[in-house]
Amino acid sequence: MEPPHEDPRDDQQLIAALNDGDQGAFETLYRRHRDWAVSVAFGVTRDHALALDVLQESFLYVARKFPGFSLTCQFRSFLYPAVRNLAIAARRKAERTQSDGAELPELEAPPVPATSSEGRADLAGVLAQLPEPQREVLLLRFVDGFSLEEIAGALRVPPGTVKSRLHHALAALRRDPLTKKFFET
Repeated sequence: MEPPHEDPRDDQQLIAALNDGDQGAFETLYRRHRDWAVSVAFGVTRDHALALDVLQESFLYVARKFPGFSLTCQFRSFLYPAVRNLAIAARRKAERTQSDGAELPELEAPPVPATSSEGRADLAGVLAQLPEPQREVLLLRFVDGFSLEEIAGALRVPPGTVKSRLHHALAALRRDPLTKKFFET
């Protein structure tokens, strides 16, 4: 079986096609953004099965928007709050339904690019110590490549708040002896 070719249409064109009834456009959007959505969901849930459930729920949310949906930002900026909120809800539900109360072993965090495995561990450890809002902005900016305006839209906060969180996160990384080396040239 031959792998499907990549659809040359951008996300805006796929949304327009979906509004016109082209169900293949939805499949293309799903394939294009599923790995990213699972990564975001895993970052919140730390559970692969829950992250896959969140992926499905997130795209069901998108499917319910049609016909008549109008995309006014980047698709990932639109999708991010849904994935994040569904992941938080799934994590909380899973925490409430733990029947035996036994502590689960902590899952390994997704890989963080760095120069060595020791450097990755240092960076991951320091990132884990950042307050959630700062870590979230930092990852959206440097891992997912969102612009400051896209982050503000996705998080529904003013751009100044995004800048402040990013500034404080970077300052914390610069001060920490384990990650200071990443800022030296």
